[in-house]
Amino acid sequence: MKLSQFKFKLPEEQIALHPATHRDESRLMVVNKKNGTIEHRIFKDILEYFEEKDVFVFNDTRVFPARLYGNKEKTGARIEVFLLRELNEEFRLWDVLVDPARKIRIGNKLYFGEDDSMVAEVIDNTTSRGRTLRFLYDGPHEEFKQALYALGEPPLPTFINRPVEEDDAERFQTIFARNEGAVTAPTAGLHFSRELMKRMEIKGIDRAFITLHAGLGNFRDIDVEDLTKHKTDSEQMFVEREACLCVNEAKKSGHEVCAIGTTTLRALETAAGTDGNLKEFEGWTNKFIFPPYDFSVPTSMVSNFHLPYSTLLMMVAAFGGYDLIMEAYQMALKEGYRFGTYGDAMLVINK
Repeated sequence: MKLSQFKFKLPEEQIALHPATHRDESRLMVVNKKNGTIEHRIFKDILEYFEEKDVFVFNDTRVFPARLYGNKEKTGARIEVFLLRELNEEFRLWDVLVDPARKIRIGNKLYFGEDDSMVAEVIDNTTSRGRTLRFLYDGPHEEFKQALYALGEPPLPTFINRPVEEDDAERFQTIFARNEGAVTAPTAGLHFSRELMKRMEIKGIDRAFITLHAGLGNFRDIDVEDLTKHKTDSEQMFVEREACLCVNEAKKSGHEVCAIGTTTLRALETAAGTDGNLKEFEGWTNKFIFPPYDFSVPTSMVSNFHLPYSTLLMMVAAFGGYDLIMEAYQMALKEGYRFGTYGDAMLVINK
């Protein structure tokens, strides 16, 4: 497959700037791989497509407030710092992106907070935009993390072109988020409300949780036409025994295994054994899935509508079939579906 095969014209007004008023009331397009049909529903209708003992697999990663703004010593220049991950707990070392990068060199100090209460020193240049910061903080680690996160804001993707608002702290997080480490939300999971989870339980649909800490690689531009030459960023992931037992039992008894989101899809395929069963896993994945691809674990999936050329769109096309998914996207454009993190959802089934 070529990058240019994932091009389509997305009107700016169809990129969702705000979530639906209620999580489970986004629109839902249901795409059936088996017969090629496309239906238009509301997200809360999703349970009509599943039965008792089917399994939904969720990504329970938790987004931390990764974007903060500081000032450079002496000049006072405003610098955006995007926290990627903590490198060393004891020395308060963080891998970060800075913008504008050209103004920041090794040895520079950055001050954060209204009273400059947090200070960081640049100790390494890792890429043109990337830096390693050492935060100069004497208190206990938990106290430091609290103070640091209090300065940050939810790291909305740049295509949500507006200032961060008060309810983003809650809405840019799934209701089942538990394990901190993501810098972007697993967006398909944002559609699940407490009421919907309760209805799942009543219907007897099982749930399993994996953790994949979604990174900025999900939004990075692909700069090669030949997709076999693209390298994705590595993301940390964990699949525990309980999830394996739940998923493998469903597969064995012929029930649906529905991957909620592309991050879950990637994690399931990374941890799949040669026998098609899910195995315990702790480590990193840079698995890049694009058509054609034979899936081992999930039988259905939920995803948002993604932007042109994105690796996330490629993953959905690999699962649903390139022609059918691109046809569905054209219909979504025509029918006014909302795209992106806060947009509408697609369910791909095969029955």
